[in-house]
Amino acid sequence: MAPDEKERCWDSLGFARLDFDRRRRRGGFGETIFGAGKTNEQLLALFRAFIEKDGLPVLATRCSQAQADYLKAQGLAGIDHDPVSRTIIWRPEGQKSAGLLGCVAVCTGGTADIPVAEEAARTAEFFGAHVTRHYDVGIAGIHRLLEQMDFIRQAHAIVAVAGMEGALAGVIAGLADAPVIAVPTSVGYGASFGGLAPLLTMLNSCAEGVAAVNIDNGFGAGYLAAQINRKVCQAARN
Repeated sequence: MAPDEKERCWDSLGFARLDFDRRRRRGGFGETIFGAGKTNEQLLALFRAFIEKDGLPVLATRCSQAQADYLKAQGLAGIDHDPVSRTIIWRPEGQKSAGLLGCVAVCTGGTADIPVAEEAARTAEFFGAHVTRHYDVGIAGIHRLLEQMDFIRQAHAIVAVAGMEGALAGVIAGLADAPVIAVPTSVGYGASFGGLAPLLTMLNSCAEGVAAVNIDNGFGAGYLAAQINRKVCQAARN
């Protein structure tokens, strides 16, 4: 790679190295910002660097209300902070999200799993997927899940978010033909070991087509679901 090309693809802010080339390498899936552990000033500098580079939308995850308030106070117009998912999305003023394609279904075992599920849903939407939400359909009252299965089966990828024993992903995989991305959450009583119990359940699922991401990793699940969804949509057009 020539020096001038390398300069265009990477930039250093001292505390971070920004990968401007990722969007090209990953078929439109650009770099995102992990907000946890960053100071307000660092987060603002990252947003401004991405905005000044290409003016395309920016996604940051695990962001606090204080961080969002700081960005707004510094004049960063157009940010959308969702306190449930702890995500911040910046879009140019007046620009709405592009038309969402395909379908990704995001399901939770219980209401307490919704923050992780919303991180997945907002991430998938940011990367162009139409998302349907099916919350509190855990197996403790399996009729709730069965009532939603006709809608869930329409998805190109399914995100199953659950704590406790984490059986939701395997049950859905036994009823649907789309790949299931299982997200264990740290929700549960002591013997769930902060999400380790549902993680092991999901890794040991006897239903085919289940892949698990890390505990509470809604972002990773939403990103992967959006990639699968985009590939299915592209194949349908060809």
